[in-house]
Amino acid sequence: MKKGKLLHPQLSQAIARLGHGQGLTVADCGLPIDEGVERIDLDLTHGVPSFIDTLNVLLSETQVEEVIIADELATISPNLYDQLMARIDQLSQEQGGTVTITRVPHETFKAVSSLSTAVVRTGDCTPYANIVLKSGVAF
Repeated sequence: MKKGKLLHPQLSQAIARLGHGQGLTVADCGLPIDEGVERIDLDLTHGVPSFIDTLNVLLSETQVEEVIIADELATISPNLYDQLMARIDQLSQEQGGTVTITRVPHETFKAVSSLSTAVVRTGDCTPYANIVLKSGVAF
């Protein structure tokens, strides 16, 4: 049996396939997902699982060098933005190096997320609760 925190087989496989610089998107339940992008639906009902809970599990398994978020997150959902910034700061400390934070308009974010190897849809209904995790190297 797998020993780490992440038990979902499709998510484990998506992370294992990531190469340096490739993106994995964690999304709220409303983000549009292009047909050509792998969709991993976790959404059970409104709020379950949450964006932050899902992100925390994925970060326990993934080396991240950059994150991309929508500019609107900071103004429309400031509580989640503050939680996210604290978590990214913690991730930087855990990994021993700065994780770059890139902010783009939401329309640009949607285009960037369509380049991800997969989009993980959560049940979160918080506006702009979306992030692209750009894979780093663990060596």
